[in-house]
Amino acid sequence: MSRVEVEGEPEARSETATEVEVSVVIPCLNEAQAIERVVRAAHAGLDAAGVTGEVVVVDNASDDDSAELARAAGAIVVYEPRRGYGSAYLAGLAAARGRFAVMADADGTYPLDLIPEMVEKLRGGADMVIGSRFKGKIHPGAMPWSNRYIGNPVLTGMLNLLFRSGVSDAHCGLRAIRRDVLPRLKLSATGMEFASEMVIKAGKRRLRVEEIPIDYHPRIGDSKLSRFSDAWRHVRFMLVHSPTYLFVVPGGIAALGGLAALVALAALWRLGDNWTGVSVAAAGVAIVGVGITQLGLFSRTYAVVYLGESDALLERGWRRLRLEHGLAVSAVVLLMGLGITAGSFFDGVKDPRLGILGLALMALALQAIFGSFFLSILGLSEHALARRQPR
Repeated sequence: MSRVEVEGEPEARSETATEVEVSVVIPCLNEAQAIERVVRAAHAGLDAAGVTGEVVVVDNASDDDSAELARAAGAIVVYEPRRGYGSAYLAGLAAARGRFAVMADADGTYPLDLIPEMVEKLRGGADMVIGSRFKGKIHPGAMPWSNRYIGNPVLTGMLNLLFRSGVSDAHCGLRAIRRDVLPRLKLSATGMEFASEMVIKAGKRRLRVEEIPIDYHPRIGDSKLSRFSDAWRHVRFMLVHSPTYLFVVPGGIAALGGLAALVALAALWRLGDNWTGVSVAAAGVAIVGVGITQLGLFSRTYAVVYLGESDALLERGWRRLRLEHGLAVSAVVLLMGLGITAGSFFDGVKDPRLGILGLALMALALQAIFGSFFLSILGLSEHALARRQPR
């Protein structure tokens, strides 16, 4: 559990305390060289904005005296023993009292004199404000060339492709958010992928996200990033939260390609016996492809019914299709497979490719039958749909 400590003594925060408009939340892991400067810069930014504010530093199990230095500079210190970028922010945002939360790193890379501009955008109706290093100025030595020209552009481009977020710098650490939208985001990532999670879920919840150009300065002290493992965590998170691209697209391509090859090979019987092995492979690809596609459908269904996401096409299908429709179509495909298999005399003819097609159709029909039942279990019923309707 995280705990808040002010001036060395635990303090239970009073609900009647002076209202705080802006909380600056700063995760900190062994940043003794920069933390005092960053805390003072945050206070200066709050003063420039003319707001009542606080600076919350999350000591993420530092081995140096970062916490003491932050407290001496006027910060509230929150201790979060579970290391991780996301863990620190989850603890800091939970402890923050402000109406708005500004998020920044403890290494001196981000200009906190932009706090007034970020606050004004939030007051003007934005739900989240993200800095853009690529629209601003990246100072020499601030970002390795591989991150600047490969890593960040590729990851941001992938995020925009999968989730249509429309941001130019999805992993910028300087951002601000209205605290009243945090419950809607249900943030949970504990590592560096927290940055992606916030942008992804903001897009899915239709939040108003605005960008501001910023200067990005060289960090003070040693970097804690692990370039390849952190990049993989972002990629993994994006794929897991995009079942359409992870499951449906590759599964659909495999299923359609496999079935097309099966039908073509069965029709072109003059090709000879050498193509029988290709038919077997095509059948396997089609069956696996349909299974992967079903996983994507199950994932999207769960996300919409139980996680509050929306999918207009999927929801229209629910209202028109029932379990019985899926079973009826599956039964037709199953009978077709049985007929083709029986008509091929699978064990008694020279070319078994027609029989392979029939068996594949039977397997696909059985998959569809059990998949239809599983979708019904997930909640595709009038009761589940009714829960999603406004009262």
